[in-house]
Amino acid sequence: MRLRVIHETVYQYSPAVQNAQHLAHLRPRSEGGQRVLAHTLQVEPRPSQCVTAQDVFGNSRVFLLLPFTHEHLRVRAQTLLDTAPAPVAAAGMPWEAVRERLIYRRGMAYHPASEFAFASPYVPRHGDFIDYARASFTPGRPLLDVARELTARIHADFAYSPHLTDAGTPALESLRLRRGVCQDFAHVLIGCLRSMGLAARYVSGYLLTEPPPGQPRLVGADASHAWVSVWSPSPGSDGGGDGDGPQWFDLDPTNDRFAGEDYVTLAIGRDFSDVSPLRGVIHGGDNHVLQVAVTVEPAATPAQGATPSDGYAGDLEGWPA
Repeated sequence: MRLRVIHETVYQYSPAVQNAQHLAHLRPRSEGGQRVLAHTLQVEPRPSQCVTAQDVFGNSRVFLLLPFTHEHLRVRAQTLLDTAPAPVAAAGMPWEAVRERLIYRRGMAYHPASEFAFASPYVPRHGDFIDYARASFTPGRPLLDVARELTARIHADFAYSPHLTDAGTPALESLRLRRGVCQDFAHVLIGCLRSMGLAARYVSGYLLTEPPPGQPRLVGADASHAWVSVWSPSPGSDGGGDGDGPQWFDLDPTNDRFAGEDYVTLAIGRDFSDVSPLRGVIHGGDNHVLQVAVTVEPAATPAQGATPSDGYAGDLEGWPA
């Protein structure tokens, strides 16, 4: 599926900001069945520095420096990309066997998935998560069956409430409230899995929400979305690479489903604090108004061999000072 994503963030400041530094995660990842064809980033006013780098999780991030007075900030990212259907999720290993692979023993090789089994700033490992999750963890049950049931339970037990929580709401508070938005539901699912000794990643991205005729519109339209990736290696594999087949499977507790080709992965991390689309430090601007607009739409596929144009340019790697 070929998709076009436009993500625009606008801040209006009062009084004006004297200087600012921002960090943006706005370029989708190219991996697995997802391939970025073109990407541009426009920033107004023009930064004195714009530096692209890769973070420790393999996400593309951009540092923006604006050391001058400005009354607004507009950041507009446009991406053209191809997505593919998600791999078929087989039953896989029992959850206890997956947990055993993540337990550290002296002399064992480092496993990349292990860093997603520990607590993170917004998601602790806690007994309350275990109490909620325990009913799904029956002995010998395949991990993906467990994760799928937990996803369905969160979807059924939690109410979608856009104005009750914010970006800093801890996962334990979301569990207590049984309410929140996609970020909260993802944090709760991650908390349940990690508290049982398993590895789970936070995924930020977008969801194509134009429904087929006769089907309901999915939650998450015209906004950033979030879901969870759970590590479940296949039996007999070492779980360490693409040669062993898919190891990470994406589940969306907000919409009670596996992620598919209508999902766009922007960034992955331990929780939201690692992958905020735009954050920064400003001097001034005590009062501000924020507007965020996201559009995800199907894009026309050019003839075979043609280069996608659609008004997209190459990456904006940096500007001279």
